[in-house]
Amino acid sequence: MDETWDFEFLSRIADSCLSFLSEFVEDWLANDMRVSIFKILLCWLIFSLIAIHFAWKVYGNTVNDMYYRQGTGQNGGTPDTAPFSGWDNAAGESPKVHRD
Repeated sequence: MDETWDFEFLSRIADSCLSFLSEFVEDWLANDMRVSIFKILLCWLIFSLIAIHFAWKVYGNTVNDMYYRQGTGQNGGTPDTAPFSGWDNAAGESPKVHRD
């Protein structure tokens, strides 16, 4: 029983994908303004992704080195313990706590 349901489910998915692709091909071959805009935007997206890929190959190490923290400490240039003396009250009082 499960096998027929699985086959029917996969058959419906395949049919819907095939119908979507056939409609897409029909629209792609049509000389419509929205198809032309879609083609232009798709070409722009592909060109941009290729340009980003090549730029990252050329300048990726430089950018990574610019943002890499150099020095000693837990995160590069930051000290192991950060002083919180600026948070203390000037009179030396401890911070207020909530009491029930």
